[in-house]
Order: sequence, then structure tokens, then C-alpha cells
Amino acid sequence: MKALISFCAFTLALGLVARAEDTAKEVAKPVVVQAADTNEVAVIKTSEGEMVVQFWPDVAPKTVENFKKLAKSGFFDGTASHRMIPGFMVQLGDPNTKDPKKEDVYGEGDPGYKIPAEFNDRKHVRGVLSMARNGDPMERTGAMPRPEFANSAGSQFFICLGDATFLDKRYTAFGKVIKGDDTLSKIEKVPVGPSSHGEPSKPQKRISVESIKIVPADSIK
Repeated sequence: MKALISFCAFTLALGLVARAEDTAKEVAKPVVVQAADTNEVAVIKTSEGEMVVQFWPDVAPKTVENFKKLAKSGFFDGTASHRMIPGFMVQLGDPNTKDPKKEDVYGEGDPGYKIPAEFNDRKHVRGVLSMARNGDPMERTGAMPRPEFANSAGSQFFICLGDATFLDKRYTAFGKVIKGDDTLSKIEKVPVGPSSHGEPSKPQKRISVESIKIVPADSIK
């Protein structure tokens, strides 16, 4: 039974990815990181309510800088979740989800480049944001992801809806929801149906991201 649970856990983890053809894309040059501003937070406005996210630039500086850059450019505005597993996570950040006619390629979108992994010691617990990436089949054996898989994140990220510590040090955790857990609960209650792969993770109602704003932390009441 333990072996089965472990296998299922890694199967879920491997789903936090853009599709396999993206692995062929070249990893982008490292993002130039300015002095980390720990006084900024992200306000994620969704169709289910708002969330405020605190960043962790001390453990994932390049990832945080990339997320902020995309958010400030409006990259995430109008996107939606294409995958949600209650009790596990909700996945966001695919630009293809802006267009309902592109449903066949949901999960494949990125900003046109990849960023290096910044695996760290932060735990994947409810409310934590982490980067989605391509899954390495070798991970099913307990191996660490090979570089071409580890360094395959771009814009897609997920928010943990429960504890998922089997992802620790295998995915780049870079922040946590500090306000808006009620919004996470509303998202988690959205019914899901089978995806094109048969996984019960396709939201039956559009969970949209209206905007992600980067604002000073002291502006949040």
C-alpha cells in the first residue's frame, strides 16, 4: 500500500507540467536579479475572490523576479486555471487559457523562455506557490529530475490546496498566500471533470485570473 501511495503521489507531481514537447525548448539565460524587495506582495484577483501573496526572494530570487516581471507586464491578466485537484493544487499561468478556442493546447503555454530551477527547503503546504515544470519519467523511481526537466518552468505555477510535501526540493516554492484562504476554499469547491488525459482535474467552471498586481506590502490592510 505504501508503494502504491508513493507511486500515485509522483504521478500527481508529474502532472504539474507543460507538455513534453516543451522540454526541447532551450533554458533561458538567467534573469538579472535586482536587489530583492521583500516589501512587495502580489494581489491575485480571481473570479472567486482575491488573494495576497508574500514572496520568498531569499530562497528563489530569480523565480520571484520572473513572476513579478510577468505580473507587471499584464502577462497573467485574463488567464484561467486549466487544472485543479481538490486537496492537492490549482494550476495557473498558461497564456493559452486566455482563448477558449485553444483548449486543446491548455497546459502547453509559456512566456517563450524557461527559467532555472531554484529548489529549496520550503515546504509545500496549503497556500504555497510553486513553479510547474515538465515531469521527468525517472522521478517515478525516486530519482531527482534531470536538468532538462528541472529547468523547464516558465510562467505556469500552482498553489497548494493541501500539504504536498512529496514535492519538496523537487519543485521551486517561491511564496505563500497570506490573505485570502477563503478564496482558495472557493476555488477548491469548483466541480471538476475528466481532462483529455482522463484525470479528474478539468474545472467545470472558468476559474479566471482577472489581474495580478505587485504592490507595496504596507498598502495591504
